[in-house]
Amino acid sequence: MKRVFLIVLDSVGIGGAPDAAAYGDEGSDTLASAAASPNFHMPNMQDLGLFHIDGIGFDADGNPKTASFSERRPKASFARMQEKSKGKDTTIGHWEIAGLISEKPLPTYPNGFPPEVLDVFAQRTGRGVLCNRPYSGTEVIADFGEQHLETGALIVYTSADSVFQIAAHEDVVPVGELYHYCEIARDILTGDNGVGRVIARPFTGAPGHFTRTKNRHDFSLLPPSPTMCNVLSNAGKKVIGVGKIYDIFAGSGITEYMRTSGNEDGIERTLDYMKQEFEGLCFVNLVDYDMLYGHRNDVNGYADALTVFDRAVPSLIANLQEEDLLMITADHGCDPATPSTDHSRECTPFLVYGKSVKAGVNLGTRQTFADIAATVLAYFGCKERLAGTSMLSAIR
Repeated sequence: MKRVFLIVLDSVGIGGAPDAAAYGDEGSDTLASAAASPNFHMPNMQDLGLFHIDGIGFDADGNPKTASFSERRPKASFARMQEKSKGKDTTIGHWEIAGLISEKPLPTYPNGFPPEVLDVFAQRTGRGVLCNRPYSGTEVIADFGEQHLETGALIVYTSADSVFQIAAHEDVVPVGELYHYCEIARDILTGDNGVGRVIARPFTGAPGHFTRTKNRHDFSLLPPSPTMCNVLSNAGKKVIGVGKIYDIFAGSGITEYMRTSGNEDGIERTLDYMKQEFEGLCFVNLVDYDMLYGHRNDVNGYADALTVFDRAVPSLIANLQEEDLLMITADHGCDPATPSTDHSRECTPFLVYGKSVKAGVNLGTRQTFADIAATVLAYFGCKERLAGTSMLSAIR
């Protein structure tokens, strides 16, 4: 019985992609920024091979690698991944990991959404709209939350990513009603205005003390063509989504899912699935690096979160069965040390470990995240191929 546990460390980039300058991200290096914090400590990921990946010049404690470091043999095989799709957001990154390369970037709105979107949205929801421009999620409720309480108008904002975000106080707009408004927006935002995600951002509290709640929910664009999730589920394999995975793929190809309250909950749910019998893919997104720390320029918080994941690595390894593969990667960067609070165009790490996997194989720099999907499909013997080149023959 074959199982693959594919864990996406959301936004853990490892240095600028070759085209980073075109995205305004030259010099971004999320992992290096986190490693500069005294809270950073990742010895277990070091043992797997994270710091052997091409381009990473430091070790588990954030210190420059010594000559003796390269003599250590990692337990996993490893690679540096480059994104081929046009974009640097969660949706496009995960789609490419799953074998779908996006030749056209999803639309963004640096000047806010046009009247043909907002007028229809206001008419169908029966509520006014506040803000309508790129904004920090925490600052937007601080600046517009009181006006929202007074008027009932919805706080609509975006970012450098392809998102339409709706913030509302749970006492003014119950969560279920906010989700309905997001469904209306998702129905409107198609074609040229087909944003990657419509996101519900509920909050609570009083003016000066507003706090976003855990009831965030993403309403994603349906992938325009099949991904490895569809191929595997059509072949009768389970495709289990943990965290945001179901939302990112709009449920397409996902046979079972479990939403989570954060990274530690996501790790626990993954360990729970490891103790179950199934054949197929457990696809995991751990979002806190991005949502709580990268977008808030919190270097120490980012380092803490990475250290917490590192402590879970031995448990993940201990629960692998004979034919299991553990894969760890990321979908983009979000450097917490740069002035920007947005995603960054970076290369990402890839580690693959299992009892049948060769130790210490440097798979080099891959030209697309889709090589991960190609490897997963080859492992399950699927004849249908998507984008990317399988790495399976090199690691077994």
